[in-house]
Amino acid sequence: MNKIITAQNAPAAVGPYSHAVLAGNTVYTSGQLGADPKTGKLGSGVEEQAKLAFQNLIAVLAEAGMSLSDVTKTTVFLADMGDFAAVNKIYADFFGGHAPARSCVQVAALPKGALFEIEAIAVK
Repeated sequence: MNKIITAQNAPAAVGPYSHAVLAGNTVYTSGQLGADPKTGKLGSGVEEQAKLAFQNLIAVLAEAGMSLSDVTKTTVFLADMGDFAAVNKIYADFFGGHAPARSCVQVAALPKGALFEIEAIAVK
């Protein structure tokens, strides 16, 4: 049976979905925006949003008993592919030597006017 994951240390979902779903030993996260968990406000600029989104992702994974080292696949959504290099550095800083499979796409728009969003699949 699937278990719905709701992280207390991540911003509330902005729609009718959960932070993540744990199915067996695999967690599927919803996209995490770069919003402050306390205020819900987006960070100023793509770099701050990326860092906040990673912190939110870490909180969601922790609620499921996992960490970034358990991530096997991510999808990164950018409002502007011109931000790829800056985001790539932040991504590498958070993952360190761990390099999960990744897709990165530019999208027409993200919720709340965000510049960055990340979703992940992790396996324990």
